[in-house]
Amino acid sequence: MSDVYILGGHQTDFSLNWSRQNKTIFDVFSSALLGALEKTKLDAKDIQVGHVGNFVAELFAGQGMLGGFFGHVHPDLAGMPASRHEGACASGSLAILAAMSDIESGRYDLACVAGVELMRNVTGQQAADNLGAAIWVGEEGEEATYIWPAMFSNLAEEYDRRYGLKYDHLAEISRINFANARRNPNAQAREWNFTDESFTAHDGANPVIEGWMRRQDCSQISDGAAVIFLASPERAKQYADERGIPLESLARIRGWGHTTAPMLMQRKLDDSAGADYILPWTRKAITDAYARAGISGPEQLDAIETHDCFSVTEYMAIDHFGLTAPGESWKAIEEGRIGPKGALPINPSGGLIGLGHPVGATGVRMMLDAFKQVTHTAGEYQVAGAKTVATYNVGGSGTTNCSFIVER
Repeated sequence: MSDVYILGGHQTDFSLNWSRQNKTIFDVFSSALLGALEKTKLDAKDIQVGHVGNFVAELFAGQGMLGGFFGHVHPDLAGMPASRHEGACASGSLAILAAMSDIESGRYDLACVAGVELMRNVTGQQAADNLGAAIWVGEEGEEATYIWPAMFSNLAEEYDRRYGLKYDHLAEISRINFANARRNPNAQAREWNFTDESFTAHDGANPVIEGWMRRQDCSQISDGAAVIFLASPERAKQYADERGIPLESLARIRGWGHTTAPMLMQRKLDDSAGADYILPWTRKAITDAYARAGISGPEQLDAIETHDCFSVTEYMAIDHFGLTAPGESWKAIEEGRIGPKGALPINPSGGLIGLGHPVGATGVRMMLDAFKQVTHTAGEYQVAGAKTVATYNVGGSGTTNCSFIVER
């Protein structure tokens, strides 16, 4: 693939409850975009196209037509073409892919990608019901109180059936991600406190939500937005020259993968019966990204930002990225490879569990964190010497799968 450069961006503080401040989804969007313009010192008038990732603004905020927000954030963005993209939790990554296509085709040289969600303005049960729009409504999840913990408990059950699974390994993933979040000034859980029993199968300190999934296994309902700017090689060189920095100091997207599996979780599990990987379409998205980036596998990565909507989702990602053989993710956990000082840190940002999960913003936030890591601007959660970072972002129960390789 041709290079697409990342010039920088900004995310909001995911701990904020914007509705309590009488703020709207526009305020979340505007804050992230203005912050990104300030950090990159780009002129709004030079941005040629906008793409927005969002899943359920209509259900949470009663708001559609999010591309129309651009012209209200800055007058120079009025008239700029903009589109919205939806793929459940992978909505932000789809917006990135669309912006990349614009740049690679030569249609535009400088694109703004925003992901935004306002989700803390309703009850937990209503939020769970709204997010249930990403299953096949009426065909699955009908008996669950909390749909997504139940769906991913099924994934844990399948791991246990095929390979064996210990809850201690899932709990360790959560413990690492909450600990990582304490170093991230934008993390929703950075000031949360836990006891040792919080990461055990203790029904008081870590109660069951659905099946295998206990409270600390679940990502957070979050408000937030993230924005990045993508550029063609020519526009990136201009940006670097104007700032007196070498082009090589900028981050670039070197590989991507995107697959869409059948929607039903049970269909996915049935289709992979007898296969090495429980979710083959997830594996293909990741290996396609490797291939396009010209790398052989995880041994050439310095960090991973992956989707941990639940601890078992990260457990799945470990073997699907190739850190271990299928079904042996526990080895990477027990050996300490995924910790902040391990051989291949996963979610140094805190991930969805610790940092937060404003659904439509997550893919963009992951890309922003990959940019920070390879440009060594991640602050206290910087992975020393990081040059190559992978992301994996999933929508639904492994339905929409997007992976990127970011390098400097």
